[in-house]
Amino acid sequence: MAVVGIGVDVVDGARFTATLSRTPGIAMRLFTAPERDVVRPERLAARFAAKEAVAKALGAPPGLDWHDAEVVLGAGGRPALRVSGTVAAAAARLAVATWHLSLTHDGGVAVAMVVAES
Repeated sequence: MAVVGIGVDVVDGARFTATLSRTPGIAMRLFTAPERDVVRPERLAARFAAKEAVAKALGAPPGLDWHDAEVVLGAGGRPALRVSGTVAAAAARLAVATWHLSLTHDGGVAVAMVVAES
């Protein structure tokens, strides 16, 4: 196994929450239905950061669809990535076989780190 890419993103929680309030349709564009079920805004901000971090780990190729990178809960409630469509195709071009995801939120800031391995 080798590291193909690393992505990190930081989201200001207050700014993110204000954007969601100001633009109601944005949640539909950014998140899958299960992700939109997340009630706490700081957790949703961390999921947005994860999507950005995935794009960075892949080298930010154009044409990625927000819904094609989904944060799901894995074993024991650990966050994991489910990729499909445009994101899966970009990952396949780089021979990504495994994703590692870490999320945190504290002090009004949400952070995600993604490692893509071949």
